Amino acid sequence: MNNTKIINPKHIAIIMDGNGRWAKAKGLPRTLGHKKGMDCVRSTVEVCSEKGVEALTLFAFSTENWRRPEEEVGYLMGLFLTMMKSEVKKLNKNNVVLRIIGNRSRFSDKLQKAMSDAEELTKDNTGLSLNIAANYGGRLDIVGATKVLCHRVAKGELNPEDVTAEMFQEELALSDLPEPDLLIRTGGEKRVSNFLLWQLSYSEYYFTDSYWPDFDKQALERSIISFSSRQRRFGKTGDQVAQT
Repeated sequence: MNNTKIINPKHIAIIMDGNGRWAKAKGLPRTLGHKKGMDCVRSTVEVCSEKGVEALTLFAFSTENWRRPEEEVGYLMGLFLTMMKSEVKKLNKNNVVLRIIGNRSRFSDKLQKAMSDAEELTKDNTGLSLNIAANYGGRLDIVGATKVLCHRVAKGELNPEDVTAEMFQEELALSDLPEPDLLIRTGGEKRVSNFLLWQLSYSEYYFTDSYWPDFDKQALERSIISFSSRQRRFGKTGDQVAQT
């Protein structure tokens, strides 16, 4: 019997990849893959809430995804709007805090308002922090933080020599949350694709060939078990970690 203690990550980040390929493999329109993927979002939120995970960050739409076919982008925008309106009441009932990270300026006014309303409704909850990365890019996140500090230097509020990594990190998305312990990417690809580039520096990576619509509760459990089996050293030796 395996008596290994399962250690749940405090923060899980997921690149939800493979919706379109899942649909294509079944002879279905790509849009139905995205719709099916929503079911996996619900089950993932449920598991994370049950396990006491502090934060779950989902990469829903990158700054590069605008290059996709116009019909598919339009469907995704409609799906986001539906989620903001139909799912947020359930999230609020389950004490989940919803936050949207990324540049919202390219979204419709209607979608932007729905996002703001959803955040306002759930802001005082104390459970899982669910973060949706929409029109988000890790490089732009870093550039944005750089601009903030540059403006402070230009105004004489800060000396360049005094800038620290901690100060820089405070200007990035999700700076008030623990950095992701575990990054999961579905769909068989093995790259981070401009997602939380700074924040993932010491994350454990878990790649699976399963498409996102097939990533069920059992698949999430397997990823957490894999995470639990790893020794996280953060620059120390294995012997040093074992002694703590």
